[in-house]
Amino acid sequence: MDRLHQLEYCKICQHRKFDSQQGIICKLTAAKADFEESCDRFEIDQANIEKQKQRATGEHKERLSFGFSPRQTDSVLYGDLTPEQAYVLAWETVQKLGWETGYSSASGFVAYTGFSLASWSEEVQVKVGIARIDLKSECTGNQPFDWGKNRRNIEDFRKTFEKLHRSFDVEMLAEKYNELSVQFAADIDQLDHPPLIKKGKITSVFSLFVPQKGYFVTPIIVMLNVLVFLLMIAFGVSPLLPDGEQLLHWGANFRPYTLDGQGWRLITHLFVHIGVFHLLMNMYALVYIGLLLEPYLGKTRLAFAYLLSGIVGGATSVFWHEFEVSAGASGAIFGLYGVFLAMLTTNLMEKSARKSLLISIGVFVFYNLANGMKAGIDNAAHIGGLVSGLLIGYAYYPELKTPNLKLKYATMGALLLVASAGSLVLMRNSIERDFAHYQADMQKFARMEEEALGLYRMQPNSSDEQILAEIENNGIKNWEASIALLDSVDHYELPSGLHDHIHKLRLYCDLRLKSYGAISRAISEKTRKYDTAIMNYNAAIEDILREMGATQDEN
Repeated sequence: MDRLHQLEYCKICQHRKFDSQQGIICKLTAAKADFEESCDRFEIDQANIEKQKQRATGEHKERLSFGFSPRQTDSVLYGDLTPEQAYVLAWETVQKLGWETGYSSASGFVAYTGFSLASWSEEVQVKVGIARIDLKSECTGNQPFDWGKNRRNIEDFRKTFEKLHRSFDVEMLAEKYNELSVQFAADIDQLDHPPLIKKGKITSVFSLFVPQKGYFVTPIIVMLNVLVFLLMIAFGVSPLLPDGEQLLHWGANFRPYTLDGQGWRLITHLFVHIGVFHLLMNMYALVYIGLLLEPYLGKTRLAFAYLLSGIVGGATSVFWHEFEVSAGASGAIFGLYGVFLAMLTTNLMEKSARKSLLISIGVFVFYNLANGMKAGIDNAAHIGGLVSGLLIGYAYYPELKTPNLKLKYATMGALLLVASAGSLVLMRNSIERDFAHYQADMQKFARMEEEALGLYRMQPNSSDEQILAEIENNGIKNWEASIALLDSVDHYELPSGLHDHIHKLRLYCDLRLKSYGAISRAISEKTRKYDTAIMNYNAAIEDILREMGATQDEN
């Protein structure tokens, strides 16, 4: 503990002064007050500690925490213990509460609470200093509210610590401290590097957009997404519920377009969002996982994982959905969660931290996949991104364990080849599936056409009422259904010759529909004024049938 902190609780010297040469100094020793070494003449001021305890007891503590990373901080004061004895009592307190201890150093340790309905576990940092223990309880999940769980953690620690404090054994504490000190990290103070350390750097909305060490690529991706959304609004796109045409104009993913030479949509759709709420939810999830993951992966690996898993998620969406417009960063974000889940099953992190984060991340992924079963949510992109992210995470492991620049880029190159091959297979299968659907739909069209042409198989002595009923119930109804079917089939990824054939069938059905309408009006009005129109429709129909027959003969 530095000397400046000792001065706060020193019984002998309660004063400090400023020296132009040394800065703040101890008035008693005239020594610089921020020396790392402790003062030999330090004697604890028990009265001062009791006074601070009484003041702390009277202070109002907010029970509910909310924000990007809900947390509570407080201190537990002690006076008749050495820092080493207080360290052991703090350790025993955590054991008594059933929390799992993780990182530890001479200055303190990190513990993790259990999973609860109120929160997905909390990380509790315990820092032991002169006359006090500083506590910070922080949610490991990405919930915006802690429902008072962090404050309860601190109060539970305080009560249990004070209870143990009243019945400690000096010899036992010394022996226990020697056992614990063996676990202390020799090369780095691990207490300053827990998994949630970057979350604590987010102190305002503005800080979400500020690149910094360990959080550099994530805010850039966030800013790109926000910038694209603002540009969309500036050019007239609805900020709440843009339509499909607007989304496609800005680069959304759509199977008929993506497979028709617009493969770039697999990338652009990652930065296009379907309204402000969609953007906010995705960016919240992105910042959370970016803060946890980027300190481990670094800039290049995180950017690569984001883009690659997003592309695979988009390809999965193209394979799964025939005519659904897909947009948003969720496939890529699920990919980053997949990378982190893979890392949490390895030994890259301390065991207790892995267990706590695995629960919170697992709950988040499961909930969002289940929620993705709703209509209008592209769960195919979520699943494709998640699976590819898991594979990327495991592929990163050897190089993260033993850093090697050549292995790093070789790994990313191999991942790019595998992802490209996988995406091409998905795209090819979607084309083959389109052709199978085309054949099935053409058989359906043939059945509807046969039923619609029943008008020409009616008996010559059929009444006008029977003819009108046939036209309305079987004729017009089936021609309209056939047109709708052909419009749907035209979106399939098919050879250009088949698309030409579909267009001719569409025109054929439209002429049949107009012809049936004219016949119906002629019978209803008992007039022959529609005869010329009916003859012209029939002539055009014959021309199309001859043209399609000639095309089939050529093929």
